[in-house]
Amino acid sequence: MPEVRPVDKIKAGIRLQAGDGLYLLQKMPLGELMRYAHQCRLGHHPDDKVTFVFDTNPNYTNVCETTCTFCAFWRSEKSREAYTLSPDEVAERVDKAWQAGATTVLLQGGHNPNIRLEDFIRYIRAIQKSTPEIHIHPFSPSEIIYMAETENILTTELLQSLWREGIRTIPGGGAEILSERVRKLISPKKNSSDRWLSVMEEAQQMGFKTTATMMYGHEESDKEIVEHLLRLRTLQDRTSGFSSFIPWSFKPGNSLLGKKIRQSAPSIKYLRIISTARLLLDNFTHIQSSWFSEDKKTGQLGLIAGADDFGGLLFEENVLKNANHAPKTSFDSTLETIRQSGFVPVQRNTHYKIIQEY
Repeated sequence: MPEVRPVDKIKAGIRLQAGDGLYLLQKMPLGELMRYAHQCRLGHHPDDKVTFVFDTNPNYTNVCETTCTFCAFWRSEKSREAYTLSPDEVAERVDKAWQAGATTVLLQGGHNPNIRLEDFIRYIRAIQKSTPEIHIHPFSPSEIIYMAETENILTTELLQSLWREGIRTIPGGGAEILSERVRKLISPKKNSSDRWLSVMEEAQQMGFKTTATMMYGHEESDKEIVEHLLRLRTLQDRTSGFSSFIPWSFKPGNSLLGKKIRQSAPSIKYLRIISTARLLLDNFTHIQSSWFSEDKKTGQLGLIAGADDFGGLLFEENVLKNANHAPKTSFDSTLETIRQSGFVPVQRNTHYKIIQEY
């Protein structure tokens, strides 16, 4: 019996597999790929709306002993540029963002040996006290794993502590590429891909909603990109706990890895990944195309390549800023950029609930 072509599988609604994903990523004409991905997006979201969130990311520390080669943000604790914000300082920054319109705080930092679980709790409580209405979206799986090891407790115990503080969502940072070959090259001190996935599963089984991310454009192969997507899909089959998929390209500025890989992946690669993700991740409701991680024009094109979300307004951001990538936008500019793409802009919260249509 002849093998079914990927295009025929797409038309028949048959689930795509690894070989199909590789074909989409490498060989299918880009216009055709984007068209099929957009049709698939309309199956999930038949209207002409594109969502965005107004968020802020006041990193509580840049001290990190994991020293990933792709990261320009981390500093050793002996560095003159090292910092650790107090809970009150974080709360003050969050309240400032809230006053400007932010509805979510993405709270992440480094793997700082001097920060303990009680500090995590102090950050959360300080924000809750100063700005009780803002949604706190804290601590990636890698931070949770590192903290659990520091405290000598199970990651489930740590997650339960966060749950008791009212936390209900967790960001998907630290995924990079879910391939051990790649992780040994770019982040040899960081947790394994299996561990990242296991913490996500633990969190999702408790009731947390989480995002799924991918950073590409460095040491990975296309086959490993597809493997990453399929590993996310497999977990989503079990838990339905991922709210969205968010890819971005490696930014080489000021990083050790950037001395080897001097340029970010081209925009066409981003569009291929957005489209392939939409078609391969058939159990994901939301795919994000980010104006911030790439650029506005590429982000716009992503909206006709399968994405339904435009990412965050980002009142404050420091990680990519340290890699010399710091595009800026405004609320009105975000609305206009989405409208120029032919869509209706809709502000959402972290749970993808609609706040207002514009």
